[in-house]
Amino acid sequence: MSGNILWKFLLTAAIIFWCVMSITPLQDRPFEDYIVSQVTAEQADFTDVLQRAQARVEAEESPTLFIALRDLGVEEEINYAKFFPQINVADIANQTKRNDILLKHILKKAQSQLRLGLDLKGGVGVTLKIDESSQTELSQFEQAEQLKDAISIMAERLDGMGVAEPVIRARGDNAIEIQLAGLSTKDNPEVIDAVKKPARLEFRAVHPDLTPDTTPANRYPVGYEVLAEEIEDHRSGETYERRQFVKLIPEATGEIVDDAFASQTQAGGFQINLVMTSEGADVFRTVTERMVGKPLAIVLDGKLYSAPTIQGVLSKNAQITGNFSQREAIELANVLNNPLAVELRVDEMYEVGPTMAAGARDSSISAAQWGAIAVVGFMVVYYFLGGLVAVVSALINVVIVLGVLASLGATLTLPGVAALVLTLGMGVDANILIFERLREELRAGKSIKNATAGAFDKVTSTIVDANVTTLITASILIWLGTGPVKGFGVTLAIGICASIFCALIVTRFLVDFLVHRIGVSTILGLEMFGERQFDFFKFRKPAFIASWAIVLIGVISVVIHHDNILGKDFTGGDEMTVNYSEQVETGKIMEAVEAQDLTDVSVHYQSLIGEDREVLKIQTAFDEARPTLEVLQAAFPTAGFEEAGINQIGASVSQNIQWNALISVLTALLGILLYVALRFEVGYGVGAVVATIHDVLMTIGIFVICGELGLFVSGQFTAPMLAAILMIVGYSINDTIVAFDRIREELELNPGMDLRSVINLSISRVFSRTLLTSITTLLAAVSLYVFGAGVINDLAFVFIVGILTGTFSSIFIASPVFYWWHKGSRRHVEERQLTPKRYEWESQKEEA
Repeated sequence: MSGNILWKFLLTAAIIFWCVMSITPLQDRPFEDYIVSQVTAEQADFTDVLQRAQARVEAEESPTLFIALRDLGVEEEINYAKFFPQINVADIANQTKRNDILLKHILKKAQSQLRLGLDLKGGVGVTLKIDESSQTELSQFEQAEQLKDAISIMAERLDGMGVAEPVIRARGDNAIEIQLAGLSTKDNPEVIDAVKKPARLEFRAVHPDLTPDTTPANRYPVGYEVLAEEIEDHRSGETYERRQFVKLIPEATGEIVDDAFASQTQAGGFQINLVMTSEGADVFRTVTERMVGKPLAIVLDGKLYSAPTIQGVLSKNAQITGNFSQREAIELANVLNNPLAVELRVDEMYEVGPTMAAGARDSSISAAQWGAIAVVGFMVVYYFLGGLVAVVSALINVVIVLGVLASLGATLTLPGVAALVLTLGMGVDANILIFERLREELRAGKSIKNATAGAFDKVTSTIVDANVTTLITASILIWLGTGPVKGFGVTLAIGICASIFCALIVTRFLVDFLVHRIGVSTILGLEMFGERQFDFFKFRKPAFIASWAIVLIGVISVVIHHDNILGKDFTGGDEMTVNYSEQVETGKIMEAVEAQDLTDVSVHYQSLIGEDREVLKIQTAFDEARPTLEVLQAAFPTAGFEEAGINQIGASVSQNIQWNALISVLTALLGILLYVALRFEVGYGVGAVVATIHDVLMTIGIFVICGELGLFVSGQFTAPMLAAILMIVGYSINDTIVAFDRIREELELNPGMDLRSVINLSISRVFSRTLLTSITTLLAAVSLYVFGAGVINDLAFVFIVGILTGTFSSIFIASPVFYWWHKGSRRHVEERQLTPKRYEWESQKEEA
């Protein structure tokens, strides 16, 4: 036992250490202070360089110290690597590139690893306009399709894993607005460059004999243009250009490429590997067959990257070599995988202020703190020492989730903070399952050591089954989802894996340490919900009919009010630019707006880059911007609010994302049905799927009904609500599988009992666990609802309804559906089980 405790402790400690290092620092550190702290050689010389850079900033020759140092390094040929020998950049020969990579590395290390979202911190915004020269012959429909494609490609380039949460939407009929949280264009002036590249890849022939350096200008060959390839001498780090005549008409284009990815070369540099499509392989084979021994130019967006001589026939694979750093190679591969059909130009760049008012942020963060305190307090009071174990395990769960998200470059929004609090509430679920099973073992008269071992042995399959079904959902959301749907899938998958680890490793280690090493004889405390026998099935029909009646009413309400329930995140709306003479705090603005019953309004300040002024941006549903401005002018007459311009913005949650979410959920339900059918039996799978559909429809219906009646919530669906609905899917499945796992166990332990009695017994034995899980998660959700503000109220309300419906459905929907599927016969269940039975006798009793 000591050996088991030791390896679990070492594994837990190692993971916690890695996660803490991943999320450190929690807040941004000033770049000027951090870079000084990192200097380990020639400190006096660096101080002199730093002072000259600071003088540039003070004289407004450079916007920030980072850019001042970078420019100074180029102008004075300073080798910054000598000041930071602990940072290994010796393999980069070119000094300018080496300085750029080193300074960016230090800047990144100075910043928090978890970026705060636009609602909490703000970020950078840019408006990209489609180049007018590329639209002259396009119809309005073709232009709209190009804009839609460009938005989709931008989403892929910016948010491959869905955890960065950028805002990407149409602005007018020929522009795209992008907002990136936690970034600054001052420190990252090229932040948008990689995003707007068209990535037009061409394979072109090179003139076999002539070169521009030896050919008079009046004798340049027809059909060719002069392109220069940048070549770096890897010994000296010097770069020079080699000019060549490259054919204007390409032999092949990037359409033949299926995939692009970066890899390291044998010389230590980086290249981009190209994998062709099946049709593209045939085209590329034809091209290289007739060009063996000749150079083939690889041109991207009009720039010659390399012109390797074809040594043999190629078909499926090719490489782009050049003077690439690792970051450049990865970015180039990214844009090649998502090429734009049109060229975009920067129309406007600006800094975005926090979209959530300071008062609302503070109250919502306070709500999250109270929710966490409520969960911790309840667990400690109810389970005593076991409660402390559960809380420690759940906190480690949160740390692991944050650590992995930080390593993925996640953006933490306020709804994300709320989800973490709920993760804490749901994280104790497995611990409650363990402790309630431990109570049963102790009631059977076992010693604390034997009871502990028995509890973990019996509960392991339940925990794994419950979490694997949810993991199936997460995997399908990652596979089929896009944007925030994929991001939710990633976060959910991380949370599930962390929950399994914490329940079966961390909690087991802590309990074993207390019992076997310290000799604790009492772990559990209160027992308010002892084992009681209820005839739940007596109420199954009225409960079933009543709940589906509510679902039907909710669905009808959604259909009737479908035009009013989708917020501007789903439909788009108006964005008005407002000038002012006196700044008003955004919290007061929102109070004035809400007092007039104006819904789905958001306001934030923008600092226009290149102009020494700020403007107020008001975003509303269509045709509500001017009425909102009139309300503000009446409420704040001294502020001098005046309309400067108005534009239409597209949905930040596109129809593509909405359809992907729907398809992902439906596919996830099919995956759950198949898994549960294979792991349990088809009837269980049908019950789980019906219960999940019931919970989602009821939650949405109640949310819409309450919104229309003006009770508790806005009734408006926003982007964060998409994640909330998806979270209900995960919670519902988890709760149902726990009940089904107990039914399966009791069927084996009670061979002479009819199916109805087995289901009643099983639900009675997991009822205390179900109530306790609901209580802990409700404590977190109710705290968020009572003390939170804005979208947090809607999120918390959805969670509250989802928790209640999930608890209800596992008893009165999933179990009755399973019972009816098998016509009330346990023999029907046994005949269709794929897993072998542990006994040979037949059922003695059935109930029609």
